[in-house]
Amino acid sequence: MRLATPLILACGLSAAALAPALAQDRPPALLIHGNYCGPGNNAPLPPIDALDAACARHDACTPRGGLASPACNARLQREASLIARDPRQPEDLRDAAGFVAFAAGMMPSRSRVASSTPALRTIGHTVPMPTVDGDDE
Repeated sequence: MRLATPLILACGLSAAALAPALAQDRPPALLIHGNYCGPGNNAPLPPIDALDAACARHDACTPRGGLASPACNARLQREASLIARDPRQPEDLRDAAGFVAFAAGMMPSRSRVASSTPALRTIGHTVPMPTVDGDDE
């Protein structure tokens, strides 16, 4: 019985800690840096630094529950790379920015080919025509 009381108390406290995420009807953020870098975010909290601001811009151009455009991912990769090479930034921030830049280059993105470009019809096959991606955020 002595063990049950602390266990019940711990469960109650953890439920209270999760309440804000549950009340917002979204999964808890799994952040690697700041309020915006990683799956999810802590909006409406402000970004904590330049890298977090770049991640917030990426979140803003990503549809809820969807994938970002290739241009949106490329912008995050470019901005994080600049921060990673900036000697004025603290070393831990440069390291985090290098990781985010690498990850941004690996992120899946929504394909504009299937939805917005005409298809080239060949015998027995339909082949999407290539597009040139611009900065179309």
